This record gives sequence, C-alpha cells and structure tokens, in this order.
Amino acid sequence: MRNASDINTGNTKASNTALRLVSTKDMSREDWLAVRKQGIGASDAAAAVGVSPYQSQLELWMIKTGRDGDMPKVDPNDESSPMYWGNVLEPIVAQHYSRRTGYKVRKINAVLQHSDQDKSWMLANLDYTVVGSDDVQILECKTAGEFGSRLWRDGVPEYVQCQVQHQLAVTGKAVADVCVLICGQEIRIHRIERDDELIARLIELERQFWRYVETDTPPPADGSESAGKSLRYLYPQDSGDVLDLTDDANLCQIFADLLVAREDVSRAEQLEAERKQIIQQRMGEASKVIFPMGVVSWKKNKAGSRRFLVHL
Repeated sequence: MRNASDINTGNTKASNTALRLVSTKDMSREDWLAVRKQGIGASDAAAAVGVSPYQSQLELWMIKTGRDGDMPKVDPNDESSPMYWGNVLEPIVAQHYSRRTGYKVRKINAVLQHSDQDKSWMLANLDYTVVGSDDVQILECKTAGEFGSRLWRDGVPEYVQCQVQHQLAVTGKAVADVCVLICGQEIRIHRIERDDELIARLIELERQFWRYVETDTPPPADGSESAGKSLRYLYPQDSGDVLDLTDDANLCQIFADLLVAREDVSRAEQLEAERKQIIQQRMGEASKVIFPMGVVSWKKNKAGSRRFLVHL
C-alpha cells in the first residue's frame, strides 16, 4: 500500500521526509478507518500515551485490535456532534488563518508514514501544510464549543500538543501553527515549535502502547469513563466462574484501596451536602453569593426549581 514516492510537506529541510502510505482522495470513511488501524495516528497520540481527556488507552487498543465492532460510533453526519461541526468548519478556520497571517495553505490528501522503518507504525493525517513560508510548515485546525473552550484557557491543551509534536515527528518539520475557533466567534493562533526531547519521550510511550497492540495485550484501565465503557464491551457477559485471589497480594491491596476510596467518597458526599445546605440556608432568597475563591448561584430554572451552582 505504501507509495514509493516521498512527500515534501514544506520548504524547510527535514531530518526525514514522510512517506505517502495511501492517498485519501475519494477514500471512503470505512477504508480510512481501516488504514488508521495500521498504526498510531497524530490524533491517537494523546490517547496512546494516556493524556487524552476523551479516550483511554484501553479504548484505543480495542479500536486498533478490531474489538470495537459493538461499541457506539460517532455518526459523522450527526449535526449535534462536535466532530460534524469540526469537519464543516475546518476549511473556514483555514481560510481565516490565511487571512490573518497571509500564509497560503493546501491540503495533503494522504495518510503519511514515518520514513524510519523502526517507526513505521507512526502515521499522520495533516489538516493543511503552509506553503512558501520558512517560519511554519504545518497548520492544525480546531474548533471548541462551550465545554471544549475551557481546555484552551491556558493555551494549547496537552492532548493537542501531543498531536502536533507527533505530526512534526512523522514529517520531520520544525514548526506548526494551531488555529482554533472558540465558540464560533473567536480565532486564536498558537505556534508550536518542534521539541526533540518531548518527541523522543512521545515515541517511547507510543512504542510501549503499540506493543500492547502487537502482542494483543490490553493496557491497564485508568479509571476514566472511556476505560469503564471499554471494559463493559470487552467483557459483555459473565461466565459463572469464581476466581480466588486471596493469594494475590497486589490485587488484595487494590481491593483494600477500593474499600478505603468508597469510604472516603461517602464521607466527602456527606460533607458536600452539609456545606451546601449551610450556604443555602445563609443565602435564603438571594440569587448569588460571592466568596474570595468563587461564586455560588442559587436561581430558579425553567422547571421552576432552584439550581445550586458553584463557579470558580
């Protein structure tokens, strides 16, 4: 499937030149997803190293090993999905990036592959390349709604930084711009320079994940909602067997930690309820109260009941 021709994704000299694994022009979504299972793509990088806020290593492993058949999929045509609007708005974000910066951009309709055979599992789909600039070579376009915009308050979120550094690793390029549309009305442009130390660590961690795929070994669960969902689909039925783990010191300690955590949660919930009621009692009919660390509102909603919210 690999094309023997290389792909030059910019004008800057690169330590390696990405290979075209396959053209994505006119490719169906199903075929594109099948190609992605051959390696770790840039959008997989954060999940592969365990820092994605949306996907666990376990869920990504199920996808890469073909165990995700029964798991719910995002419909790319669902207009209520952030993915849908991300795809629709991507060219608009790129257009406004060009207007703001003066840089020309173009699409690369291909899945790219790292040229080093030892890293051939590293893949990348670039949103755009920047044409005719010595300052920046790659453009990554993002959209963030009301919830997602919170992750951008302090700059580029860690999971996006992983994605971009992965792209720079695959292409050998030096600089990328991330252009994000916040809540449909604000364009922000962030520049990310190649960090070879971070890339080396990223490759090491991604390689560890890829070994899980190659050896068909599930990675450890991480306590996330994504991992919990994955376990439910990985083991949908019980067998009726009984396991005796009384001699497994590690699992016995984990069970003891679980009991302590459940007790701590119970105490924390009781404390939260008590403190909330004390504040409500002091507020009375007031709608809002201000504290040095934040604001509490207690207002009537459309259903006719008062809703207690804490704003930091």
